Amino acid sequence: MFKIQILCKEDVQKILSMHQVIEVVESVYKAKNEGLTDVWPTVFYEFSPGRADLDIKSGYLKNKQLFGHKTVTWFGDNTEKGIPTLIGMIAVFDAQTGAPLGMTDAAYITGMRTGAAGALGAKYLARKDAENLLIVGAGNQSIFQIAATLTAISTIKKVRVAAQQAGNAKSFVAEIHDKLQQQFAINTEHILFEAVENLEASVRDSHIIITVTPSRKPVIKKEWVQKGTHFSCIGADMEGKQEIDAEILTSSLLFVDDTKHCQEVGEIEIPLKQGIIHETYIIGELGDLILGKVNGRINDEQITIFDATGMALLDIATANVALKQAEQHEIGTKSMI
Repeated sequence: MFKIQILCKEDVQKILSMHQVIEVVESVYKAKNEGLTDVWPTVFYEFSPGRADLDIKSGYLKNKQLFGHKTVTWFGDNTEKGIPTLIGMIAVFDAQTGAPLGMTDAAYITGMRTGAAGALGAKYLARKDAENLLIVGAGNQSIFQIAATLTAISTIKKVRVAAQQAGNAKSFVAEIHDKLQQQFAINTEHILFEAVENLEASVRDSHIIITVTPSRKPVIKKEWVQKGTHFSCIGADMEGKQEIDAEILTSSLLFVDDTKHCQEVGEIEIPLKQGIIHETYIIGELGDLILGKVNGRINDEQITIFDATGMALLDIATANVALKQAEQHEIGTKSMI
C-alpha cells in the first residue's frame, strides 16, 4: 500500500504562484532541449464529436525521476447540469520505484502552466519595450495568459481583450482587476484594460498578441499585422484548429514548444499541409532559444511566433511542485491505495 497526497483545485490555488510556475515551465523547456525528457503519444477520444471528448497526455522527466499523465475531459453539456465543462486530474509517479506520489486537480494547473508558456514565448521573442498586449479569446484560459504575461514582462501598460461576442469581452474586462489581485496578487493600478470593439485596429496597435480560441479558421489577417509584433499561439492544440492567417508564418521568426506535436496539431499543422510553409521555417524549440542555441529577435521590426500545443511534462513538473509544497504546509488530503 502507498500513501499519496491528493490536492483539489482550492488546495492548488493556495500554494502555487505564477512566479513559481513560470520558473518550472522554463526549466522543463530547458530539460527537454537537453534530452532529459520523453513525451509519450497523446490519446484523444471523442465520445460525441464537438460535445464530449477526453485527452490523455503523458511523459517522463528523467532529470527529476518523475513520470505521469494528465487526463482531461470536456463535456459541453455539463453547463446545463451546473458542473464544469472541463474536468481532469494529474497523476505523478516516482520513476525509480514506479510508486504513485500524488494526484492533483488538472484544470487550475493546466491554466497556470499554459499561461506561463504563452508568457515565456513573449518574454523571449517580443520587443523589449512591448507595452500593448492583446488577448484574443475571453474564455477560461485568458486570465492565466494575462496574469503570466504581466508577471514575466514588466513593460506592459495596456491589455485589451477580444471575444467573438463583444459582450463577453466587456464582462471579462469588468472583473479583471479584482481577479488579478485576488487570485494572483497582481497590482493593476498602472495598467489600462479595454474590451476590443474593432479587432483589426487592435491588432495593428499591439506589440504582443496571444491567441486562446478554439477557432478552426484564422481570426487574424496578415494585412492587419504590423512590424515588430509577437504572437503566442495557444489555442491550436488539436488537428484542424487554426487561429492566424497562414501567410503570417511565411515572413516571421517561428518557434515551437514541441516540434513533432506542433506539426501534427499546432498552429503550423494546416499551413504545413497546405504547403504554405515547410519544416525548415521552424527555427527551433523555445528551449533552444532559452539556452542560447539559436537566435531569436534581433531588431524591433521582426514578426515573431511561438506555437505552443502544451506538454504533459509541464503538468507533471508543476503538479510535483504543488505536491511538495502541500506536504510541507500540510495542505490537501492523504489516502492509502
